[in-house]
Amino acid sequence: MNSPIETSKQTQQPEFSRPAAGDGGSFIHQQGKMMFCLDIDGTIVNHDGLMSEAVKQAGRAVVADGHTVVIATGRSLPAALPIVETFGITHGYAVCSNGGVTVRIDTSLEDGYEILDRRVFDPAPALEALGERLPTARYAIETSAGQFIATERFDDMSFGLHAEPVSFKEMKQAEAVRLVVNSDDSTAQDFAEAVEEIGLHGVTYAVGWSAWLDVAAAGVTKASSLEALRQRVDAPHESTLACGDGRNDIEMLQWAHRGVAMGQAVPEVVEVADETTGTVDEDGLVSVLYSVLEAG
Repeated sequence: MNSPIETSKQTQQPEFSRPAAGDGGSFIHQQGKMMFCLDIDGTIVNHDGLMSEAVKQAGRAVVADGHTVVIATGRSLPAALPIVETFGITHGYAVCSNGGVTVRIDTSLEDGYEILDRRVFDPAPALEALGERLPTARYAIETSAGQFIATERFDDMSFGLHAEPVSFKEMKQAEAVRLVVNSDDSTAQDFAEAVEEIGLHGVTYAVGWSAWLDVAAAGVTKASSLEALRQRVDAPHESTLACGDGRNDIEMLQWAHRGVAMGQAVPEVVEVADETTGTVDEDGLVSVLYSVLEAG
């Protein structure tokens, strides 16, 4: 996990050793601690991908204090790992690709992690429906093999990989973990209305703050994978705290015992949250993290 970052099917669960509190996290939730579930873009980093020093120090503080800190993001795994590293999480978990991939972080392993769960789907029906309605949009897929394929140039930090160019026909043959659609021809509202008119079936989807669409397997959200992880680490639901700003965070904020919306979140996200903090540019996450540390 050496990527830099700028700073401003359920199986039998193996027995893991339990690193001491303050030693970069734990594989088992510690009694009396919180399970923080934190979005990245718009929460930990701003929309330019920059993390402030205050957020970095607050993140490291809650990890060092023995809380379970789970990075819960729409980003693919390679793009999430730098955040994990910056927060000093050497033992723990991350939920990536909007719930499509769950990993155990363990820096003693060769890659620094192991994949615990990967939820896949057939993207062909969605691609066919979207292709008819949004023919000029860009399409990209994170495959079950961890590859990033796209119909055209698709440089986006949320994948963390360079796209391999493929035809639309080849893309429909892939086994997908995540399908992303982006358009420069529409506003976010126009894009949301177009997607709603299409009526996608057999998948879960969320429209982003721009003309952006994330598609995952049916029933898969950040919340569904976090609940499976909560049960895995034996964390009480009362200890769960989630913070996010996007429409793909709605289910997560509803699921958490304490759901916190960032100050710049769209109204439908604020509506489902228990409270609202400052914007990402105001380091709104910092006050949330320290509220727990000070209470403890």
